Amino acid sequence: MSSPLREAVAQAFAAGGPLSEADERYTEREVQQRMADEVSLAIDEQRALVAEAGTGVGKTFAYLVPTLLSGKRALVSTATKSLQDQLFLRDLPRLCESLKLPTQLALLKGRGSYLCLHRMRQARESAQLPDRFAVRTLAKVEMWSQSTKTGDLAELEGLDERSSVIPLVTSSRENCLGSECADYRQCHVMKARREAMAADVVVVNHHLFFADMALRDSGVAELLPSVEVAVFDEAHQLSEAGVQFLGSTLGTAQVIDFARDLLAAGLQHARGLVPWQELAGACDHAARDLRLAAAGHLRDLRGTVKLRWDERSTNADFLAALNAVGEACTAARHGIDRVAETAADFPKLAERATHFLHQCEMFAAPATPGRVRWIDVTPHQARLVESPLDVREALREQMGMSDKAWIFTSATLGDDDRLSWFTESAGLEDADTLRVGSPFDYPAHARLYIPAGFPKPSDSGHQAAVATLAARCARALGGRTFVLTTTLRALNAIGERLRDAFEAEGDPIQVLLQGTAPKRQLLQQFLSQPRSVLVGSQSFWEGIDVPGEALQCVLIDKLPFPPPNDPLVEARVKRLESEGRNPFSDYFVAEAAVSLKQGAGRLIRSETDRGLLVVCDPRMAGMNYGRRLREALPPMTRVMTEAEALAWLSTLSAEALPF
Repeated sequence: MSSPLREAVAQAFAAGGPLSEADERYTEREVQQRMADEVSLAIDEQRALVAEAGTGVGKTFAYLVPTLLSGKRALVSTATKSLQDQLFLRDLPRLCESLKLPTQLALLKGRGSYLCLHRMRQARESAQLPDRFAVRTLAKVEMWSQSTKTGDLAELEGLDERSSVIPLVTSSRENCLGSECADYRQCHVMKARREAMAADVVVVNHHLFFADMALRDSGVAELLPSVEVAVFDEAHQLSEAGVQFLGSTLGTAQVIDFARDLLAAGLQHARGLVPWQELAGACDHAARDLRLAAAGHLRDLRGTVKLRWDERSTNADFLAALNAVGEACTAARHGIDRVAETAADFPKLAERATHFLHQCEMFAAPATPGRVRWIDVTPHQARLVESPLDVREALREQMGMSDKAWIFTSATLGDDDRLSWFTESAGLEDADTLRVGSPFDYPAHARLYIPAGFPKPSDSGHQAAVATLAARCARALGGRTFVLTTTLRALNAIGERLRDAFEAEGDPIQVLLQGTAPKRQLLQQFLSQPRSVLVGSQSFWEGIDVPGEALQCVLIDKLPFPPPNDPLVEARVKRLESEGRNPFSDYFVAEAAVSLKQGAGRLIRSETDRGLLVVCDPRMAGMNYGRRLREALPPMTRVMTEAEALAWLSTLSAEALPF
């Protein structure tokens, strides 16, 4: 049955409708209209819809147009802050103008995205900046603070998201003074929350959504009950984002931050009354010792290593270090209590000390049933984590609180019609599902090559073979190639071998390696220097949009199975086994299919794009599950020999426009 909303949506997407009138490049897409109609139906009937929409469907407009035309209050959640900005700054204003709707929009991010005036001033007065670069960055922030209306640090051009200054000029739930703060009336976080409460459509991100479910601290808790439509774009990241925030953590970096804030507040407000240097130093030292005990024999870390809880939890040094953090925080709490009434900072510091003590006590006790523990170790910190296995219960609880439409969408949500990979982990088995394929002509425009006789990923020569093949592909194409690896170790090994191969032959092809510069800068270099190969790991498998001839070859080093020794993976496998299911088929292959679709999705981004996808893993051609993985990909024409693959690239190179 039709409805006023479904009719209005159909009219909006029709030839001669408001979308085509506003954009002369607009073309009708049957798949986009079908998805928009299903979203309209879900909004009308206040039900849940899980929709997988292939690249080029136009899923963003397919959910935004019905949401806007419904006139209902809506929350739109995305996977990343950059996609948040794209929706709020570009897509939503453009649609509101095209549809002539007076919709009030708001953008809401987490505390760490907004400038805190109190902490900025504290950072200047404490004089504890680590180096001259930080001093310059703080000066730049202070200058910008005088003109910004939102306080959103994304406005500040050239600010590296890894800058050590960011945690010094932003607040957290633990250190925010709330209404006791002298800058409360000018607080950018509170201003953003007020605007969100007054808006018709609010754009948030998944991390913020789940952080609020866990802490009730982001403003979403007040907002959600009044929302009638909740949309989750890039929903394939929803479960992992939720697992991060629905668990409990104890991070050594947070304890070190506490020690720094304790010293700064103590010297500023109660100098000489308490031995602040001694108390802060003890917390800092205990946190660093805990990180060393967690790392154990691990040295020269270049990324994050995830350790099983039982690898450290029975170690006397680790338990002693954990206890020492609790004792240091207890001593700090006693010192704070002596001067608690002298400044608004001290009650918050007392709360933080107490929180760390409780976390130490929790991690010293056995794990909560139904949860899994592990330790993340990086070059600079250790995080003790206790987490649920997925977001099923939390999401079901949230969805049961009030009647509304729930829309979950992504380009990759599974490899079967029920989209089981996503619906099971999210507890959405009863939701309606929709799969709409890409309108792109993959058979004509894309080729798939799985090299025969290639070394297995477990063979010692595999990485060298990947680099050699990547070099031949890049030479045939003149650069314009991505190499996507499944691990950081492979990334560095393949990147170095590629660089050596080009230098040995005198090829003027540049190798851009993830980790040598910020992600955005590497992408800019890749686009401005077409004779280049970008080698990236997990963060480059998705969310990267390089349309046109700038990228025409993507190599994947091996099938992206989850690491079997990951504690969270192990716990999920045990649960499947206890249910009498096959973990390899139901979990490992399903995960690999979704990740493979994400990586392959970097290749064809528009109707005219052409390219070659190479999967350097013979298991995809020879093993029984290989067919399932091949069928999960878009319908690319398969080439069987390297000569065919290189000939295709040579054709693309000859027809490419000169840069």
